[in-house]
Amino acid sequence: MQIMDLFPNNRDAEQWFEDNRWADGVVCPHCGSHNIYTRPEEKRKNQPHRCRSCRCDFSVKTKTLMHKSNIGYRAWAVGIYLMTTNLKRISSMKIHRELDITQKSAWIMMHKIRETFDDGSLIQFSGPVEVGETHIGSKESYKHASMKRKQGRGPVGKTAVVGMKDRETNEVTATVVNSTDADTLQGFVTENTEETATVYTDDARAYHGIERPHKAVKHSVSEYVNGMAHTNGIESFWAMLKRGYHGTYHKMSKKHLNRYVNEFAGRHNIRQMTRLTRCNGLLKTWMGNSCLTRS
Repeated sequence: MQIMDLFPNNRDAEQWFEDNRWADGVVCPHCGSHNIYTRPEEKRKNQPHRCRSCRCDFSVKTKTLMHKSNIGYRAWAVGIYLMTTNLKRISSMKIHRELDITQKSAWIMMHKIRETFDDGSLIQFSGPVEVGETHIGSKESYKHASMKRKQGRGPVGKTAVVGMKDRETNEVTATVVNSTDADTLQGFVTENTEETATVYTDDARAYHGIERPHKAVKHSVSEYVNGMAHTNGIESFWAMLKRGYHGTYHKMSKKHLNRYVNEFAGRHNIRQMTRLTRCNGLLKTWMGNSCLTRS
């Protein structure tokens, strides 16, 4: 009901985007000028603003992730709400039916929104942190004979993802990796933690010799908790990721997997916010300068 009241029509949705992007007045996205002419309501076009300095027409979509999109503002606003508030995620087929747009448009819209969760900033966790990895992809036994690699079981044919969770802040960061060797996993840990952060992992050999205070639990002998040493927090995050994979999306291609991982991590980190606060926060990031190169 809140969304229906907030965005009863396309014009109100457009105003919501403008309020979040230009809180201090409309600014030209091409030259940065404040000398802007805005056409009256009865003469509004797809690009209602004109810069008197560089003489360019533009709208609130210009040089954002909505750049050159033909999808209406109301559909974008409701799409952002649905993407940020559905706990178990939402599929492009559901968005297509709810917003009355094509499935292809819904799929593109969702990937644009996922890009917002990755602002390019490096997270430095102070710890203690839990680190683990998982593998995403279908089992070899489910594949057609012509698609099987015939290289064994387990992670064969799957894509590796490494992640960590800070126990103090409960924030998560994760990324797709090409391998789970020592250089890759230890590099991920040292890049995303402070030098004094205590690191908890399983007993994988790749973590041996890590340049951080380190404790491990021996999953190989069914040891899952040893005092403060456990990885239950990051395992819980992997469980949520796989629920979305198996129950909602059914497939995450290697090409786009990092976008899905960023979405799950980003949504996890803002889950304590109210629904509208999540939407507004996501939109402010979307409309920021970091998005100007992602058109």
